[in-house]
Amino acid sequence: MIIRAKRKELFKGKPLSQKQQENTEKNLREIEAGAQVLESYPRRLVFELTNACNLNCVMCGRNAADFKMTSFDMDVFRSFEPMMDTIEEVTLMGWGEPTIHPHFNEMLEIIDRHDARKYFCCNGMNLKKIRESIFKYNVDVFAVSVDGATYETNARIRRGSDLNVITEDLKSIVEERNRRNLKYPWINFVFCAMESNIRELPDLVRLAAEIGIDEVKVVYLTAFNEELLHETLWGKESFIQEVFSEAVSVGDETGIVLKLPHIPGEDIAGDNDHKECFVAWRDFFLGSDGYVRPCMSTPIKFFKYDMQKTFLDIWNAPEYQEYRKIVNDHDNMDQPCRRCYQSSHCNWNKKESFIQIGEKFSPDWEK
Repeated sequence: MIIRAKRKELFKGKPLSQKQQENTEKNLREIEAGAQVLESYPRRLVFELTNACNLNCVMCGRNAADFKMTSFDMDVFRSFEPMMDTIEEVTLMGWGEPTIHPHFNEMLEIIDRHDARKYFCCNGMNLKKIRESIFKYNVDVFAVSVDGATYETNARIRRGSDLNVITEDLKSIVEERNRRNLKYPWINFVFCAMESNIRELPDLVRLAAEIGIDEVKVVYLTAFNEELLHETLWGKESFIQEVFSEAVSVGDETGIVLKLPHIPGEDIAGDNDHKECFVAWRDFFLGSDGYVRPCMSTPIKFFKYDMQKTFLDIWNAPEYQEYRKIVNDHDNMDQPCRRCYQSSHCNWNKKESFIQIGEKFSPDWEK
């Protein structure tokens, strides 16, 4: 099975409650109408727990950015608890590694009191520490970022990562999932494809099947500095197609779901600046420094989150209304959106999606 462009729907795990379903249907109607003032709540809360990390990956934009370490405030996190029976999902993901937040397990426990699904994306090096919480607090889906099918390739790119440790820890989690006869958590690899590792993609699909996880998602490298320019896959369409075709064959043989980006030149965005963007309707993103941002992949910051205000006042602030008005408007969208590199919404027909050297691509984190 192959999945391509991002859809308005989120991961479908456990059935939605009536309250969630009503909000979701209203939200989808407001997206279709292009409403700027929303009556619906977002369907997903996305919290960047920290911008710090326990790895030092060669391609990470953190190496090309200047920022202060920040950590998500637990009082702020708790302020969202009343919404967790209305929204579909709470996502713990951002520029840093969420599992190093000292209250990560407590956050899972808080979400588990409610109907919202739990999703996080991690680098896999803390799986032993959170293994018990994954089952105790009924995690619905999580992703592990690996950038090679061999220890050597992954360790060269994701400095500090150990593919052997990740593999054994994932096998243990899958064995426990099977022992409990559970459908979830749904587990996937996230693979950043570049010149020096893309040939290992078919073998990564085989590794996923060996472990027993469910999906391999591929994103293209976006180069933020000159040192990575040689790794970009821009202009290498036939090379990408060759590897993707082999990976798809392996996926068909093994039953692994493949989530692949479009081949450059074939993206459904055509000549547009980016695919239709709906994150400012569907997702509420809050950075680890307490600032509201439109999404993870922009330097734009709206304002500091204020627990004294009602959520709908924040959700319909002038900044949000203006963003919803211009985000899909070629003539008026802001410059970061014009050169979007967000893997699910950018236009892979454009060089700017692959290369952001010299551009302002990340926020200025501050307390």
